This record gives sequence, structure tokens and C-alpha cells, in this order.
Amino acid sequence: MKQKFYERIGESVYSERLPNGLEIRVVPKPGYVKKYAFFATRYGGMDTRFRLNGQWLDTPAGIAHYLEHKMFDTKEGNALQKLAKNGAEPNAFTSNAMTGYYFDSTDHFEENLEILLSFVSIPYFTEESVAKEQGIIGQEIRMIEDNPDWQLYMGMLRGLYSTSSARTAIAGTVESISHITAETLYDCHKAFYTPSNMILTVVGDVDPVRVVDLARHVLPREGGPAIPRDHGTEPAEVAQRETRMEMEVSCPQFLAGFKCAPAAEGEDYLRLAAIGDMACDILLGDSSPLYLRLYDQGLINTSFGGAFEMMPGVAYLYAGGDSKDARTVAEEIRKEAVRLVMEGIDEGFYQRVRRSAFGENLRGLNSFENIAVSLTEGYFHGYDPLRFPQVFDTITKDDITAFLRDNITGDRMVLSEIVPREA
Repeated sequence: MKQKFYERIGESVYSERLPNGLEIRVVPKPGYVKKYAFFATRYGGMDTRFRLNGQWLDTPAGIAHYLEHKMFDTKEGNALQKLAKNGAEPNAFTSNAMTGYYFDSTDHFEENLEILLSFVSIPYFTEESVAKEQGIIGQEIRMIEDNPDWQLYMGMLRGLYSTSSARTAIAGTVESISHITAETLYDCHKAFYTPSNMILTVVGDVDPVRVVDLARHVLPREGGPAIPRDHGTEPAEVAQRETRMEMEVSCPQFLAGFKCAPAAEGEDYLRLAAIGDMACDILLGDSSPLYLRLYDQGLINTSFGGAFEMMPGVAYLYAGGDSKDARTVAEEIRKEAVRLVMEGIDEGFYQRVRRSAFGENLRGLNSFENIAVSLTEGYFHGYDPLRFPQVFDTITKDDITAFLRDNITGDRMVLSEIVPREA
């Protein structure tokens, strides 16, 4: 087992790859009572088209999320209830690029870890249980579709992307999940829930050797082949300049999205994430010149905010909130990016944003969950997230300026609006 100490942040990580291909990372936290385990597969909502046994397969939208729901079923009952009765707090989630199962506990950690590894690696579905779940997930989807924030966000993604599976909802639609059967769930589990496509991350006061031994004992001895995925070949131009929907809202809401150039895998991925986050804060943060000016003019209120996001093959920056003049706000965002490029970013403001971004990454090490998820995402994308101090050292104000110049432009912008339904 390898040990790596990160001197600048004071953390150690033990790692080992089993013969079946499973990557294991353990972050010791001596003296802490809580222990956290995260078992994840590189399989998410965007992975609806993939090649298996020499053939390209198209699966229903929402199947990764559906599979997550069904994985807690076992021949003996329900693993979620079993873990809870054993003093653990378990849960799971599906993102665009991965599905993760986790728990935290203070006692019976090894027993709980064995339960986690067992139910995730041994599927149990019946046609009856799959059909029953369609009603449950269908109701969940309808509730989400009634949410204006969700409709606003999905409208923006459909405006930004024409072919990428990023424009598809992680949960799918009521119609798409109606095509999911026990057989398709078993096929997707066999393809993606193989040890060589997964990682186990544990954070807490645990023995790394015991974690590795337990995983070696419980999980299959063989891994599986790499599964190529097709997320769509996305052109540089946006798909649709504007999307608009009427809903039961009290005031108009909007999102202005900018289609950014995606990063390559590896440390460039981590570097772009840091640059994009800082550019977002400099352009849109609540202490930025743009925010203060728009707020004083009454064009935005405290609901205004933005973020930079990355998914497989895509990246985008967006901002929004409540506004009665969304087009003007979107245009002001674009103009502010041009101003920052032409006049330069104030040095004092840049340094404050830089220190804040670094501090946020450092504070993230206080969260066991954040450490585990960060290590998982880094493994799947080929970078080491705990090297963020070294990555920050390479970022300059010119990098932020170049990001704004290349990405926050009129031809990369879309506007998504939700307006009150007319009586």
C-alpha cells in the first residue's frame, strides 16, 4: 500500500489498486469518532450511449438514477434499512458522471462497510419491483418538472447544447423510464458496476490495511473491460439563443448561460475548474462591480448568483435570479466581461478572490464527505485534487482574463426565462 503525505495541507492518503482493478483511497483522521465510506462507479446520467461487446447501445434516459434507486434491494430485504439499524446514516446520489453510495457511522464500521460493498456489487431485481419503482420515480420526476428553478436550468442546457447528453435530465422523463426493465438494469450493472470502473474512498480513524482486506474479501476477483461512452460531439455554437416558459411564478426568473471550452482530462481539468470559479466570482460575485451596479439600478436582487460547472466534454458559466429585465442583465454581464478584459482586473480585488477561493478549498478538508467525493472525482478525471495548492500557484490574472475573453461572449450566450403565466 502506498502512502502520500501532502505537506502544504497536512493530509496523508493511503492508496492501493486491487488485482480486480478497484482503486482504494484511505484518508486517516486519528482521534475522530466519525467514519465515512464512499463507494462510487464512473457511471452517471450522461452515460446513456455506450459500446459493449463491439456494439453501440442506446439506453433510456434516467437509467443510471433508476439503477441507484434499485441497488438497495437485496434478497434479504433492503440494505438501506439494514445499515440504518446498524447505526449508520446511508444514502446515495447520481450525478451526470458518477453514481455514489455512502454512509457515515461511529460504531460497527467494518460491518457496515461489508454491507455497502456487498449490496452495490450484487444486484437483485425483479420485474415486479422494477415496475413498482417506475411509479415512485415517475412521481419524483413530475415533482421536479413542476419546479421553476429546474425548468430554468434545463432550458438553459437545451439552449447551450444540441447533441451533448448534458441536455438530458439525470432522472430522465416519465416516458423514458417506462422502457426500463430488470434486464436492462442487470445489463448496465454488469457493464459499469465492475471493480475496475469503481473506487472506494474511506475517511476516518480506520486501519487502511483492514479496509483493503475487507474489499478484497467481499468484491469479485475479476474486473471488467473499459466501456467507451458517447456523450455527443458538440459544435462550438449554441443550440438556441433563447428559451422561455410560462409557469406559476410571482416574478420573472432567468439564467444567462455561456458555453465554455471544455478541459482535457488530467490536471488541466482541476486547473480549469479553479480558473472558472475565480472568473465567476470576479465577474458575478456579490462584491463585484457588476453586482453592485445592477443591484443599485434595481435590475437584480439578492437572488442573483452564478456558478461555473463542468461535465464530461462540456463546461459552462451561468448567472441568474429574479429580474424584470433579463435581457438587459444578460447583456450587462457580457459587457462587464469585455470591460474587465480591456481595462484589466483590479489587482486588490483579484487577490481577495484568489485568497477566498484557496481558503474555500482548504476548508473543504474539514468535511469527510467533501474529501471523499473530491478524491473520487479526481480519480475519474485523472487528477489529484489534493494538489490544489500547487495548481493555484500556476494561475495568474492573465488566465482569468483569457477565460473571460474566450468564453463570455455574445455568440456563446443563451438566455433561459420563466415568466408568470398569463391569466
